[in-house]
Amino acid sequence: MKYSNQVGAVASLLVIISCFLTWVIIPGLNIHVTGFSTEGTGFGKPGIMNVFMSAISLVLFLVPKLWAKKTNLFFAGFNLAWAFRNYILVSTCHGGDCPSRQWGLYLLLGASLIQMVMAALPRESDIKTGISGS
Repeated sequence: MKYSNQVGAVASLLVIISCFLTWVIIPGLNIHVTGFSTEGTGFGKPGIMNVFMSAISLVLFLVPKLWAKKTNLFFAGFNLAWAFRNYILVSTCHGGDCPSRQWGLYLLLGASLIQMVMAALPRESDIKTGISGS
């Protein structure tokens, strides 16, 4: 794909932004859970790992080297797995209180999936000539 690096970089930024948005609202306790604000729950700060992995992935999308493309597969895959883990952990009912999922949680999952797909797709010029400068 011609713009896989650019789309992957934007997806990495969207993952970072989604960690600051509301993921779920627990109506019985009036708690708004984000990637960094989970007061009143035992979740800790689940967005830190997503931000860390996406920041590394963002840099690797911008480096035009073969080792960067291969390394990016690990970081994007780990980020997708952690996003899926956060989705299950945060959106599950606990003690009879079922949270209301917000679009920030769906943005986290969607952007992480796009990030992984873009890390797996090489640019067209890389397929034809091989990645130069490796």
